[in-house]
Amino acid sequence: TDLDEVRIGFLGPLEGSILKSLGVQMMQGSLLAIEDANTKGGYKGIPFKLMVHNDVGLWGAAANEVVKMDDEGVWAWVGTIDDINSHVAIRASLKLEIPTISPGDPDPTYTETNIPWVLRNIPDDRQSSYALVKQIYTNNGYKRVALMRANNRYGRVGTLHFNRSATRIGFPPIIEERFNDGESDFKAQLERIKKTSPDAILVWGNAKESGLIVKQIRDLGMNQPIFGSDRMVNPEFLETAGKYAEGVITTCQYNPTANDPKLKAFQANYLKRFGQEPDVFAAHAYDAVSMIIEAIKKVGLNRALIRDVL
Repeated sequence: TDLDEVRIGFLGPLEGSILKSLGVQMMQGSLLAIEDANTKGGYKGIPFKLMVHNDVGLWGAAANEVVKMDDEGVWAWVGTIDDINSHVAIRASLKLEIPTISPGDPDPTYTETNIPWVLRNIPDDRQSSYALVKQIYTNNGYKRVALMRANNRYGRVGTLHFNRSATRIGFPPIIEERFNDGESDFKAQLERIKKTSPDAILVWGNAKESGLIVKQIRDLGMNQPIFGSDRMVNPEFLETAGKYAEGVITTCQYNPTANDPKLKAFQANYLKRFGQEPDVFAAHAYDAVSMIIEAIKKVGLNRALIRDVL
């Protein structure tokens, strides 16, 4: 009783993180969902408010932000992107009993924790891996694939299912090289890959490093087809790779050209509001917050009932 706003939490990388551009899109998608709901009267005339929290990428810090959201009285929260921070945050959600939807973490193990307060609305890396395996081995007929992945949880867990799926059909990757976030010279790893004479190369990492890797692959005179993970679907990758981005094939959990009136309306509103096209994180965040708002409208302000409806 006596509420003057209905609070929904947000946790994402906004400052001090290499994923800042992704986090900003996710926050903007969440904010647009809040604003759209408020133009329709909020909850029984009470406006919704997005309580924004920064995921700084430090171990344990994400849990502290969830505690802060609990202190603020949020009814549910959305976030985040980084795999490790997501796992820490949802354990706080379990203890505090707050419904949570992730619109950005593709780690398959995120929902395998079986925490009853935790949901995800973005497809996971298993689905991306299955799609890549089908394209590379079945559709294109390549057999000798080299793997270049980020030396972090996103790279390790993401490629785990690619490795398993490729091995099941008889074509395990012939070499796996790793790189660190922030690295810029990949010559040593690429020279080792070059010696194996692969049919194709799969790169799994964030946009900037992936763009540099693609460029350096071509600079070394390697003409193999290049495949990549979903985080290449980013302006920073295109800018970094330049002309060498042409022909690279990636997965993406979002089709911006789908012929869907609701999607087109969302895209137009987002562009008008924020001056940029929405990406995969913005789209899923908009849906995640909208789902929470619809759940609240159905069952009222009760975390357990909101969770049940979600």
